[in-house]
Amino acid sequence: MRLAFWKKKEETTKKKKSVGREWLDAAVFAIVAATLIRTFLVEAYTIPTGSMEGSLLVSDYLFVSKLAYGPRVPMTPLSVPLVHNSLPITGGKSYTEAVKWGYHRWWGFGNIQRYDVVVFNFPHGDTVLVEDQNADYHTKIIEQGRSSVLAQYNIITRPTDKKDNYIKRCVGTPGDVLQIKDAILYVNGQPAPVYPHSKRLYQVITNGIIPDESLADYHADIAAAGNNMYYLHIENKFVNDVQKLPQVIRFIPLVKLAGDVGSINEWTFPQDTANFKWNLDNFGPMTVPKKGMTVPIAANNIALYRNIIEMYEGNKLEEREGKIFINGIEANNYTFKMDYYWMMGDNRHNSLDSRFWGFVPEDHMVGKAWFVWLSYSSDGLRWGRLLRSVKALEK
Repeated sequence: MRLAFWKKKEETTKKKKSVGREWLDAAVFAIVAATLIRTFLVEAYTIPTGSMEGSLLVSDYLFVSKLAYGPRVPMTPLSVPLVHNSLPITGGKSYTEAVKWGYHRWWGFGNIQRYDVVVFNFPHGDTVLVEDQNADYHTKIIEQGRSSVLAQYNIITRPTDKKDNYIKRCVGTPGDVLQIKDAILYVNGQPAPVYPHSKRLYQVITNGIIPDESLADYHADIAAAGNNMYYLHIENKFVNDVQKLPQVIRFIPLVKLAGDVGSINEWTFPQDTANFKWNLDNFGPMTVPKKGMTVPIAANNIALYRNIIEMYEGNKLEEREGKIFINGIEANNYTFKMDYYWMMGDNRHNSLDSRFWGFVPEDHMVGKAWFVWLSYSSDGLRWGRLLRSVKALEK
């Protein structure tokens, strides 16, 4: 009887939660749950540019699977929930680097496979120009010189997991040998798959104006036009149809000649035109670094590996009198500590990809593009793309 009396007394003295408190508890639970799902399971992502057209289109909204390759443990754990690297409205940092963790990845369903569509942290996104965040800091340094860039812009740096997210197709996995010859990609000596929705640039000479309706029907994007001449980005599946238009007189695939490095803003990776006369259409051959692989290094090839040695694997690299020093010791070779990947957009002549900024380290990988849950254009919803997998849309 005494125990029952005290139990009843405790129950009657409990205070009922207010409506405001119940809403607060529910909001906290929802934020925590959403953060855990976003970090370790799936994350929503929007296609912002046309570099993956026409497999993925601008304003496709898709889910990215973190479990496909294993969820990455946050490296910068103290951050505002549900935002990436910038606060909404104010635009300031959404995180603090007071606590930093090393790179760790949990178990996943598999590894990155060649030709997967992958979301990753932009390798060059470690340093950002505050006044022009769409520009690549490292490219600006090459074009204008470091002193000029530092005089014009304020600079911020970001940790690996807070770099901007990019989406491309992985065309090279660790150990693969890549080469582009006359705009055709070869992997380990074999031509890579040609996707029907991939785009290339063509010069089209006409006897008049091509109707806008025809260009829209064949998903052709105008890069430039005038004087009965068009420069069009055209999907592979529609090339023959555009060629057969009654206005077309000549149809010429545009390919940059081997050895033509172009102007400084056209230079491709590794931006060493004395030793690597490559361009976006004629590139390589080159081996994608693999963990444990050892390569010779010297003044004539260090440009290929400089970012890996310094930026991604945390060594001090010096070049003195034609010799290479790593952490103060002269080095003639280097052994990679991580796997690396090569990423390219399907819209090959309108894509800022590995041809310009190089290898992507394994610790930059976010997840695998899974399926499109929403898609729209200026004409409204693209009903045929809703709830379709990326694999289905690229066919």
